[in-house]
Amino acid sequence: MSSSADAALTAKAKPGIAGHFSGSVYVYTLRVFYEDTDAAGIVYYANYLKFIERARTEMMRAVGINHSSMRESEGAIFIVKRCTLDYHKPARLDDWLEIHTRVTTLKGASLEVEQSVLKEGELLVNAELRLACICESGTPARFPTGLRAVLESLNNRSQQAGAGS
Repeated sequence: MSSSADAALTAKAKPGIAGHFSGSVYVYTLRVFYEDTDAAGIVYYANYLKFIERARTEMMRAVGINHSSMRESEGAIFIVKRCTLDYHKPARLDDWLEIHTRVTTLKGASLEVEQSVLKEGELLVNAELRLACICESGTPARFPTGLRAVLESLNNRSQQAGAGS
């Protein structure tokens, strides 16, 4: 693991970064706004996709991965290849939510991520995703070396946390 990857993972907070690492899990918090709810005052089901996207993006930023810079410098972008959500309980207007994100598997051009949306520690939604790295032309691309080192660090943390439980 590179020292820059280590430093990025141990940083508690950076200006402009919303969230923090707690062991192998990135914790992102948000409040449910009126715009997030339906006529019954509960979070519209599709908005959970927005919430988990924000959390993944902030996790990447926290470890020094900026999507725009990655596209400009490496010609590589992330896409969601697969996404499965299980809804357990609804969130409501003004709820304070935590989104927990962790990398579970890393391959040559893809990674798997598990995300949980919680309210006061209670699971509301669980998501499992496979993200792929592609060129701007749409063909699969291996992770750039620097990005791979950071993703390996995240994956190793998750594997160590899983072995310790």
